[in-house]
Amino acid sequence: MAKKKTPQVDNLQELESALTRTEQFIEDNQKIITYVIGAIILVVGGYLGFNKFYMQPKEDEARSQMFMAIDYFEKDSFNLAINGDGNYLGFLDIIDDYGMTKAANRASYYTGIAYLHLGQYEDALDFLSDFKTKDMLLEPVSEGAKGDAYLELGELDNALKQYKKAISLSDNELTTPVYMMKAAKLLESMDELEDALSMYENIKEKYPESTEGTNVDRYIARVKIKLS
Repeated sequence: MAKKKTPQVDNLQELESALTRTEQFIEDNQKIITYVIGAIILVVGGYLGFNKFYMQPKEDEARSQMFMAIDYFEKDSFNLAINGDGNYLGFLDIIDDYGMTKAANRASYYTGIAYLHLGQYEDALDFLSDFKTKDMLLEPVSEGAKGDAYLELGELDNALKQYKKAISLSDNELTTPVYMMKAAKLLESMDELEDALSMYENIKEKYPESTEGTNVDRYIARVKIKLS
């Protein structure tokens, strides 16, 4: 009687067969595989070289060129910050000349906030929408600033949506109570009193030491009177 093959022997034979097929495939397609590996190395090397020898110098140059625009911004000279003064570049120049850099991305934020201060709300929304970040403070501030722009444009639902987004993005003492208060006041103005009261009470409970938290009792009392 013939001996039965054990499962271990079968598995070993299958493994050997698979290895043989793989070796044969590599041998039959050696040129193609070599070209593919070479192409991958070329792409990766090109990307690293592009970043090191092109993007990083552009990044450094953009940051050095933007210092005066930031200085004007901090002094509330928003037109000069946006457009430059003839000797130094403004944020719009940075965006145009260094569009792929992180500095240009940050310039979009500054430009949006500057236009917000100048009352050019549509422009503010355009540039704030171009700004991308995951920073725990800048992201909610940029989204909340969109809410301010929508509020000024009379688009109350969009403003509320942006304030709520700003609240949800980061739970911190600096920005969260600010946008909770803005959202609560807006809800109150829209006669959504129960939601406004809930928001005010959340400020008091979660952020009692914030500026908004220390002043929120009078808003709570006012809404309760309206509801009574």
